[in-house]
Amino acid sequence: MMIRRWQPIEAMENLRRQIDQVFDEFRLSNEYSNWVPAVELQDTPENLILRALLPGIDRNDIDIQVTRDTVSIAGERHYPAGAEDRGYFRSEFPYGKFHRVVSLPLPVQHEQANAQFSNGILTLILPKSEEYRHRVVKINLGEMASAAPTTTLEASSESMSSESSAAMATAT
Repeated sequence: MMIRRWQPIEAMENLRRQIDQVFDEFRLSNEYSNWVPAVELQDTPENLILRALLPGIDRNDIDIQVTRDTVSIAGERHYPAGAEDRGYFRSEFPYGKFHRVVSLPLPVQHEQANAQFSNGILTLILPKSEEYRHRVVKINLGEMASAAPTTTLEASSESMSSESSAAMATAT
């Protein structure tokens, strides 16, 4: 009998691959989601901006639902008229229904969401909830005059947009 050394990391990686395979098969067998559009999510100081690639889809075939923490985009890309009669050798265009749910990293004011659809790109502007917007705090240097000369100020880890810094410069 041969003794084999147990390697837990390898076993966990193998289990992860098997679970991913099961979910991929489930996703492919789901009749509602034949394909999913590519999306990108951008963080700005005031908003989250979600873009989805939906080329060749009519705006009337898109259903968008926004909650505080998720965005659901569903729709359908129809086959061209008379596509059954044409002799395609190859078609890699995704047709049929799609459904994509995107979890948002922070709550948004879903009742103020704005959508634009141009050149096959859906753009959703999702205003952040007030408590998650980047805020600028003004520090009065006059109060620090009594501090030791070796005291240093460290920059905040939050980034300040050029609009905020311009507004701060004009306010002082």
